[in-house]
Amino acid sequence: MKNIPLAIWIAFFRRKPIEPIIKTRLKKCLGTFDLTALGVGSTLGVGVYVIIGTVAYKLAGPSVVVSFLIAAISSIFAGLCYAGINFFTLISSNLMVCSFQEFGALVPRAGYRRFLTILFFSRSAYIYSYICVGELMAFVIGWNLILEYIIGAASVARSYSVYLDGLCDNAIKNFLSKYLTLPQSDWFASYPDLFAFTLVMLLSVLLSFGVKESTQFTKIFTVVNFMVILYCVIVGAFKLDFHNWRIDPKEIPPEIDGGSGGFFPFGINGTIAGAAICFYSFVGFDAIATTGEEVLNPQRSLPISIIASLTLVTLAYCAVATVQTMMWPYWDQFHEPSLPYVFDRVGYPFAQKIITIGALAGLSTSLIGGMFPMPRIIYAMADDRLLFNFLAKINNRFKTPVIATMISGLLAAVMAMFFDIDQLAEMMSIGTLLAYILVAISILILRYCWI
Repeated sequence: MKNIPLAIWIAFFRRKPIEPIIKTRLKKCLGTFDLTALGVGSTLGVGVYVIIGTVAYKLAGPSVVVSFLIAAISSIFAGLCYAGINFFTLISSNLMVCSFQEFGALVPRAGYRRFLTILFFSRSAYIYSYICVGELMAFVIGWNLILEYIIGAASVARSYSVYLDGLCDNAIKNFLSKYLTLPQSDWFASYPDLFAFTLVMLLSVLLSFGVKESTQFTKIFTVVNFMVILYCVIVGAFKLDFHNWRIDPKEIPPEIDGGSGGFFPFGINGTIAGAAICFYSFVGFDAIATTGEEVLNPQRSLPISIIASLTLVTLAYCAVATVQTMMWPYWDQFHEPSLPYVFDRVGYPFAQKIITIGALAGLSTSLIGGMFPMPRIIYAMADDRLLFNFLAKINNRFKTPVIATMISGLLAAVMAMFFDIDQLAEMMSIGTLLAYILVAISILILRYCWI
């Protein structure tokens, strides 16, 4: 009996050994471009079409551009921990020098030769914390990541439904609100979004067919999304008005809380608060870190794709935020969705349909990118006996964790059907920050402690 507390302590903090080389059961088929498209697609969507107008109107005004830069810097630091841009050397007893990178490279999931060869397989923050911190923290982070991706997928599906409904003159909302209302609550939506539920389940089936097939869709939608964003920036550049960055408070209608006008209408505090919301827009790049076992050359592809995707997304966010706030006063961007509204107000009503197409493409890639890591985290935990064993089963034909994919998809679909977007976003941000903190701690342990 005296040894029970000690046994529990040992069980909670035992760390996963780095295993000898074994064959992966997943299909290796992803290259650098596939991963970059996955990272960009996972990240670039909700921020451009939903968050920019909301943050500009409520918190930051024109300084939403600065908010995105602050959020980008924070995300890039987290990305450096994942990607491993910092190099250092490890010398074996035979004086064999192996230069390798941080987490995307340092912690292999499917194989590792201590000094001679580094194979790059990872399972995101889950496996990092398991190897560096211990089993209890790995269990917590694993569940945290599962909830993060499920909530993220649900929020994107809900946003997708809003944009598509806009194309149909709110026919979906009007029908469901009339016949399928829900009790009023701070947490639940006013009606069950059956379209969002169906969309998530259909994409779960697509993801079950194979990772290569899923990334093909992601690449197509990502290209369409970027073309629409480029269109918005170029066309919007002809309507820029610097006066919208230095609006006099007397010009703001009295019924609207527009702050003190100017570039920082709500002060620096508003800009920082806006950065906290904008940080949510960068969530998704860590999906790349979960693909290690399916990458052809992870040693090269993982770091390049993470940094490339973050760079592209940052440029896109800042460009659209600049154009949107200079085209139209920030205090009149409370309409949802705000970007098509701004283009309509400056005399480009035809741009609404084009932007909506880009929004649907961007949200499609965000949804696929958000759903992609979910079954892989579940598969990793089940493979380590921290979840039910049947969740680790791989389909012999498609080489994907079909059971984990469909179960995680069902959970995301249910949340998308019943929960409101704002509540989903708040729940997701907490989980993301915890995962990033654990990755940074694990980096320090790996660099300065022998495991």
